[in-house]
Amino acid sequence: MGNMRLRLKTIQLRNYRNYDELSLEAGEGVNIFVGSNAQGKTNLLEAINVMALTKSHRTHSHKELIRWGSDQAALSCRLDKKYGTHQLDLTLTKQGKIAKINGLEQKKLSHYVGIANVVLFAPEDLNIIKGAPTNRRRFLDMEIGQVQPSYLYEKTQYDKVHLQRNNFLKQLHSGSNHSSILDIWNEQLAGFGIKIMKKRQSFIQKLQRWAQSIHSQITGEGEQLAVSYSPSLDLSGEPDDAVLFERYMIKLSQTSEQDIRRGTTSVGPHKDDLLFHINGKEVQTYGSQGQQRTAALSLKLAEIELIYEETGEFPILLLDDVMSELDEHRQLKLIHTFTDKLQTFITATGTESVHSQRLKEARLYTIHEGRVQPAN
Repeated sequence: MGNMRLRLKTIQLRNYRNYDELSLEAGEGVNIFVGSNAQGKTNLLEAINVMALTKSHRTHSHKELIRWGSDQAALSCRLDKKYGTHQLDLTLTKQGKIAKINGLEQKKLSHYVGIANVVLFAPEDLNIIKGAPTNRRRFLDMEIGQVQPSYLYEKTQYDKVHLQRNNFLKQLHSGSNHSSILDIWNEQLAGFGIKIMKKRQSFIQKLQRWAQSIHSQITGEGEQLAVSYSPSLDLSGEPDDAVLFERYMIKLSQTSEQDIRRGTTSVGPHKDDLLFHINGKEVQTYGSQGQQRTAALSLKLAEIELIYEETGEFPILLLDDVMSELDEHRQLKLIHTFTDKLQTFITATGTESVHSQRLKEARLYTIHEGRVQPAN
């Protein structure tokens, strides 16, 4: 199993959140960080996530990650992959981000993302199921971007065109009439939009396969979980790109009057959603809190298998204060999944919230005011 998983060997942070300087050697199995709240536990896991994805799950602005009073933050790690060791360096400045692999600066961030794959599970992920659709879209963007870096580029381009189209709609609303220019924005929007939707659709089909079998195991075959894609465009019949493009353009022209009136675009990936059903009933509305949590857990465990299926390597697992949120049965299911298989980083306010004999060999650290000390 050893060479089928990623492994972080060392982590270095400088001027990141509440860390002025951190240098850490990580154990290859389970690493548990214990400390009271606001000492930097979540910041450490967030830093590992940012090193992999170049973005944070907690904020849209990377400037918030730079330690107060500093000009820039520096994150670096050494990573063992099945084909050797990689050095990743990410510098966050007020102007932007500089990403290097083995000392070579990457012109596009999408060339850097995907070297280190991580799966992060935090209490807010329990809201993937019942929270707003933006949570589910962000989940899709983060996960697909890791296994298909071209997706990140297409999504960035789509977001730019979407913004420009909205600005143009507002001009039209205030009376300027250049609807022929609107066609140009529509074509660009549809071009990037269908690429994103097709990738989302294929990703969700794979995710569904894993999530269904995992959920069935956790619930002792008692529940059938179905995860489905709800795009704002009809994708049925597996049409080719030309047919999809045509459908998209028709839909945009049908909604153009309403779009001009509102100054926003009503069709596209920015309106997509994910639906969850247990035994045929919609979980978002009708599921109990326990069912919603189990569905969220199944989704995260499915993600681990899917990354392995796509890349041939198991990702690094980050569990941020999530143990205390799960009952013993779900905790054990989770622990059973990662023991022996994944390098895992767990944060907890006390070891008693992580109650399992299976974690005896874990490496234990304490965190206090941005200082990390080995505890065993």
